[in-house]
Amino acid sequence: MKKLGLLVAASALALAACGSEENEATTGEPSKDIKLGATAGPYSDMLKQAIVPGLEEKGYTVDLVEFSDYIQPNIALDGGDIDANLFQHTIYLENFEKENNMDLSGLIVVPTAPMGIYSNQFDTLDDIEDGATIAIPNDPVNAARALQILEDQGLVEVDPEVDDLKISERDVITNKKNLVFQPIEAGQLPRAVEGSDLSAVPGNFALAAEMDLLDALALENMPDQYRNLVAVKAENEDSELANDLIEIVESEEFEKVIDENFEGFGKPQWMTEQ
Repeated sequence: MKKLGLLVAASALALAACGSEENEATTGEPSKDIKLGATAGPYSDMLKQAIVPGLEEKGYTVDLVEFSDYIQPNIALDGGDIDANLFQHTIYLENFEKENNMDLSGLIVVPTAPMGIYSNQFDTLDDIEDGATIAIPNDPVNAARALQILEDQGLVEVDPEVDDLKISERDVITNKKNLVFQPIEAGQLPRAVEGSDLSAVPGNFALAAEMDLLDALALENMPDQYRNLVAVKAENEDSELANDLIEIVESEEFEKVIDENFEGFGKPQWMTEQ
């Protein structure tokens, strides 16, 4: 039954896409019936609260499609089943394109939930004891982020010759607290707050576990390459919809919603320099 449900959902997306194409062929104008995709959680909420209202004011009818993994949103985008998505950062998008022979394009970076260092054992970074254990992500991209936070906080030093986006435990040259690293799957890091002295939890997993971002002992000073973005097919990056999405994200109304409803989300460089 689960497999049948997935087939029905896929068929519905395909039919909707065909209907949109027929409408455009009949009227000669791009359809304003669109589909936006996101993984369930904060970025689906961001679409609902901060982006969809602006699109509706511009005359769009928006259907929001939620996904439960990080694979299908790009497959659906590449296949034309959705018109844009919001769930991934630049590094992930570029790697996914290369590995799957797709041509997608990031339009604009949005505020993103940062990784944080959380602890039920220590109240501040100064309280961390020598030899404390810290759970970190076991994938290279997120492990590098965790180590960068620790370096920013003066807890470790990493080899300056290594690219910040590629550092690993092997590149730690000074470990002032003799921290013991425990690499585990990123989705398990919220639970690791209980089992380890410290845990480096990516923002999306922290929010999914109903953790408060502001409870972190330290939050990531996130490079824009790790912030999520609105993506479209490359062939549509100059379309009316793409321009409207950029205009909405750059608006004062968008930033107001972020400030009110997405506390703790780190803003991209273009927003902080306005």
